[in-house]
Amino acid sequence: MKGRMRARPSRRWSDYYRAVEGRPPRETLLFALEAFAAEEVPTGRAIDLGAGAGRDTHELLRRGWSVLAIDGAANGLRKLELTAPAQAALELRCLPFEELDELPQARMINASFALPFCRPDAFPQLWSLIKRSLPPGGRFAGQMLGEEDDWAAEPGITAVTLADLRHLFTGFQVEHLVEEKKEGTTAKGASKFWHLHHIVLQRRAR
Repeated sequence: MKGRMRARPSRRWSDYYRAVEGRPPRETLLFALEAFAAEEVPTGRAIDLGAGAGRDTHELLRRGWSVLAIDGAANGLRKLELTAPAQAALELRCLPFEELDELPQARMINASFALPFCRPDAFPQLWSLIKRSLPPGGRFAGQMLGEEDDWAAEPGITAVTLADLRHLFTGFQVEHLVEEKKEGTTAKGASKFWHLHHIVLQRRAR
């Protein structure tokens, strides 16, 4: 990777929303939803952290979940509000992760490619809120950046080691964990080395 220009993380979310518009929901979300379906668990409340313009929120609503969509960028939530079905059970909250001090109880928490954008100093509090929000049997789905990712050393980015993951997974059953390392591109086409952990967890009985 030496001698290669690294992509830098961007907070220009309107460009990102345009780049991913029309793409299907994330596979980790679908894995978790199919696991609920296999258990014949009724739908309930879901929280979509970093919901953006609603790539995953729309799938949750389509399947009958009520959704609290949280994002720090108002433009994405406005787009989500405009494109959601008129009678959708949707609540919007515009707030950065660093300012969250509570989350309601939810059967499902989704955070697709969102948690790395929580500042490292605020991440432990956010993860604690996620754990407290999920009841036994509830699920978390999302991604975390590994320490070899091009963005791992960037200011404000949270990346994790395997030892970090073992600690974070305390109290959960790991249902899906795939580590991915590859040369690729960002949603906006910039070259980047990705080191990702794709994760689905189920909350154990306390």
